[in-house]
Amino acid sequence: MKKLFLVVLALTCFTTVNAQDISENAIGLRLGDSDGFGAEISYQRGLRDNNRVEIDLGLRSGNGYDGFKLAGIYQWVWVLEGDFNWYAGVGGGIGSYSFDRPFNDNNDDSETFLFAAGNIGIEYNFDFPLQLSLDARPEFGFGDFRDDLDFDIALGVRYRF
Repeated sequence: MKKLFLVVLALTCFTTVNAQDISENAIGLRLGDSDGFGAEISYQRGLRDNNRVEIDLGLRSGNGYDGFKLAGIYQWVWVLEGDFNWYAGVGGGIGSYSFDRPFNDNNDDSETFLFAAGNIGIEYNFDFPLQLSLDARPEFGFGDFRDDLDFDIALGVRYRF
């Protein structure tokens, strides 16, 4: 227990010494695999010097299906070097799928689900208001259609303001 306390104390000192002012707002796209519905609209709002919230909305519509996925992640941000940062966070969200199956007795197959998510990634903030990021988001779903662990990897491109 004493060692755990010392580790937590050391990490706290490290993060406060290396805290950096992050952008107050950033908006753009998070481009990932199909778990996040491909492209998501992504918004980040800075809360303190090294904390922010990220909200991502993925929409998908096609021949016979449509859906949405909304995720909210609370993130801690630390300086790696220069304009490179790394971040980690926790959160969750809600999503819904709807499939139109014309040759099935039940024509409408839809499911709403909840999920818990973690997040870890790196980002680079350019001298002009552009941010590029690469992150991984493991998600654990709760629902009939989505009741397993998914691993979403995405590239983020955001305008900072």
